[in-house]
Amino acid sequence: MNKAPFGQITESEFSPPWWALNRHIQTLWPRFIQRRTPVDLRWEQLDLPDGDFVELAWTPQQPDPKGLVVCFHGLEGSVRSHYANDMAAFLHKMGWQTVVMHFRGCGNRPNLTPRAYHSGDTEDAMYLLEKLQGRYPHLHRYAVGFSLGANMLLKLLGENIRQRWIKGAVAISPPLKLAECAVSIGRGFSQVYQRYLLNSMRNRLLGKMQQLDYSDLLDIDAEKVSSFKCFRDFDQYITAPLHGFDDADDYYQKCSAIHYLRHIQTPTLVLHSADDPFMNTKVIPRPDQISANVRVELSRKGGHVGFMQGTPWKPVIWTHQRVLSFLNENRAALA
Repeated sequence: MNKAPFGQITESEFSPPWWALNRHIQTLWPRFIQRRTPVDLRWEQLDLPDGDFVELAWTPQQPDPKGLVVCFHGLEGSVRSHYANDMAAFLHKMGWQTVVMHFRGCGNRPNLTPRAYHSGDTEDAMYLLEKLQGRYPHLHRYAVGFSLGANMLLKLLGENIRQRWIKGAVAISPPLKLAECAVSIGRGFSQVYQRYLLNSMRNRLLGKMQQLDYSDLLDIDAEKVSSFKCFRDFDQYITAPLHGFDDADDYYQKCSAIHYLRHIQTPTLVLHSADDPFMNTKVIPRPDQISANVRVELSRKGGHVGFMQGTPWKPVIWTHQRVLSFLNENRAALA
C-alpha cells in the first residue's frame, strides 16, 4: 500500500488516435456510432428496506470467476448505456462475474416511491454491497463507477473508510465538483448533453407524477417541471427537496466526491480527462485532496467516459484494458 501522505496524480497512458482528438467525438462516437458488444443478461429485482426496489443486470454465470465486479452507471444511464454494456461484456469475456446496479427507476420499470436517485445517494449501493458480501463471501469483490455512479462510489468509500464490501474501485469520469459541472455543461456545445439528459429526467419525473402523489413533498406541477432549462433548475426544485437538502447548493456541497477523496482507505483508481465536456479543469483534485490509497490518472484528451482508440471502423475503448489491469494487479497482491 502507498505510504505517502497524499495520493498520486499521474499522467495517463491514454493517447487518442488522430481521428478522435476532439472531446465531443470521444464522448459521442461510442454512444451513437460504435456497435454494442453482445452479452446475455439475467435480470434480478433487489427489494429495498423502504418497500422500493432496484434492478440488477447480471452477465452469465462464470463457472470459476476471477472475482465479482459491481458497476454503477451514470446519469439517466443503464446497462444499455455503451460504457456499462461493453465493460460488463468485456469483463465477462475475461473471466469476471459482473453485475450492473440500476439506480431507482433506471431499469425496466419505474420505481415505487417518489424518491429517485442522485450523485451522492449511497444508501442503495451500500445495501447491495452488503447483500453481495453475504452471497459471495469467498469472492474478491470490486466496483466500477461511471460519471454520476463514479462520484457516488467515491463518496461511499470516503464515508465508509473501514468497509469490507470491496477490495478495490475504479471511478471513470467522476463529476468531483457538482456545482462546477452544473455550470460547465450549460456552456457551448456541452449544452447539447444537458438538453438530452434533462429531457430524459423531466419525462421520467412527469411519468411518475401521473402515478404518485408528490403534493406533500414538492411545491411543483407538470408545467413547472416542463419549464426547467438546466440541471440547476431540476436540482433546486426536485433533487434537493425530494432528498432532504436545503437547496441545489447544499446538495452540490454535500454530495461532491472531492470532499471524500482524502478519507478513502480502499485502493482506488480515478480515470479523468482534462477536456471532459461535462466539466472543467477546476474539478481536478490536488494531491493534498486525495488519500494515499487513491491514484488519479489524468489525460489531456479523452472526453466524457470516452477514452477511445483504434480506428473509426474498429474503435477500442482503452478503459477496458486499464480496468482489467487494475483488477488483476489488485487480485495478485491479495493472493
